[in-house]
Amino acid sequence: MTKLLPAKKEISYILRIGVALTFVGHGVFALSVKADWIPFLTYVGFSETSAITVMPLIGILDLVVAAAALFYPIRILLFWAALWAFSAALMRPLTGYPIWDFIERGANWATPLALLILQGWPNSFEGWFTIRDTIKE
Repeated sequence: MTKLLPAKKEISYILRIGVALTFVGHGVFALSVKADWIPFLTYVGFSETSAITVMPLIGILDLVVAAAALFYPIRILLFWAALWAFSAALMRPLTGYPIWDFIERGANWATPLALLILQGWPNSFEGWFTIRDTIKE
């Protein structure tokens, strides 16, 4: 375990880039109203029309998450990113895709979760809105 400690800075940057790339990709697809994703939103109760309307908003949120993960990855954001990516991956088998579609997307939610764990689980409510600066350690 001690061999990883000197590499914390590099690991943090790599994980930040991984989260950002995942959410940029999702954001661009959502902004373009990817037709394959409409069933995911209708599954949770949106009408097809409202799914088409809300998808660009989700895309904008995903792009904000991408930028924040890269430049200011507060813990609550990383928790949200992991939860959102897990939910998005889970939509696939719930809407009829093979379980492998969920498994294939494991890195989408594991990456922000790993960065959150690297920063340390917060000890207080306020801790969710901070970054433990792994870069300066």
